[in-house]
Amino acid sequence: MQGNWRDGNRFTLLAEAEQFLPEMFRALEEARESVILELYLMESGRLSDSLIEALGAAATRGVTVLMLLDGYGAMGLEASDRRRLEERGVALRFFNPLAWRSLAHNLTRDHRKLLVIDGKLAFTGGFGAVDAFLGAWYEVAVRIEGPVVADWVRLFSKLWDSSLSRGEGDAALVRRLRVAPVAHRDAQGMLGRVVWGQGYRYQAIRRSLLAQLASAQDRVWICTPYFVPTLTLRNRLVKAARRGVDVRLLLPGTNHDHPGVRYAGQRFYGRMLRAGVRIFEFQPSFIHAKFSLADDWSAIGSCNFDHWNLQWNLEANQEVRDPRFAKDVQSLFERNFLASQEVDATRWASRPRLQRLREWLWGCMDALLTRLR
Repeated sequence: MQGNWRDGNRFTLLAEAEQFLPEMFRALEEARESVILELYLMESGRLSDSLIEALGAAATRGVTVLMLLDGYGAMGLEASDRRRLEERGVALRFFNPLAWRSLAHNLTRDHRKLLVIDGKLAFTGGFGAVDAFLGAWYEVAVRIEGPVVADWVRLFSKLWDSSLSRGEGDAALVRRLRVAPVAHRDAQGMLGRVVWGQGYRYQAIRRSLLAQLASAQDRVWICTPYFVPTLTLRNRLVKAARRGVDVRLLLPGTNHDHPGVRYAGQRFYGRMLRAGVRIFEFQPSFIHAKFSLADDWSAIGSCNFDHWNLQWNLEANQEVRDPRFAKDVQSLFERNFLASQEVDATRWASRPRLQRLREWLWGCMDALLTRLR
């Protein structure tokens, strides 16, 4: 399942929280009709406190505010903060609250990230409302204007009004949302589409990336924080590199929130390096961003391209086909490559036995998890 390519959009790349958070809070202050917010991670703290205040202020001045949180990802949001949201007039719902009746059912999570203002301005990326995004984690977002915003609203509305979402927020509120995207004449040729996935049921995001790997002529650069790729994705990366495409991976270094996931992914480094794939490990901090570049195509969103995301989570990316935006994404990659340590193929082949053991152990754990369904 995927959206249609739409022309006349304007996309602005916002690298790091110091760029996208002020933009998002400014947009919240200027909202006049509606605010919709969908997040996976939200926990009580400085950032969530500021967000609650901004959402409450918008609701107080008559703006319809809809907030959809994942039932697991928002477990760190205290009951007092949930009450503050509802008391200020924010319509709050939770996707797939945890339940004992079906443990496997709990594995499906809403990993999407979305903010839409007045049906005409949207933001997406890998952000969340946790204090780690204030400096400890490196993240990227994109500001979206134009016809493609309507597709984001429709995607949100289907989930808000679905049987998997629960809460005091009225499910019918989305039916009264007004969508008012404006096509920008100065952005003709800036094509964009929303592409999404729903676990193993629908994997349009995965199919889209595989198609780019198969057709790329010049480059395929991918940034992902949790590099545990499927066999198909690994094969496509290797094939692209062997036919002369500049294939690069921008991955976290030792700064990682789940070191075991890093070890599980590192067991694939050897084959990648031998095929000519270049691997860069980011050094300054944990890089939580998810963005890709293939020739003049780029994608920014929530999907990590690991087994777990593709098998269980609801994901959504903004894809852009435009040389102007691709140039901005290229510059972002190049800055981050300079702040990274490139993995040397010769040194990697002679890595210590302890490192190999860690890769094997966490690789076994990953293999077990991928068999859950």
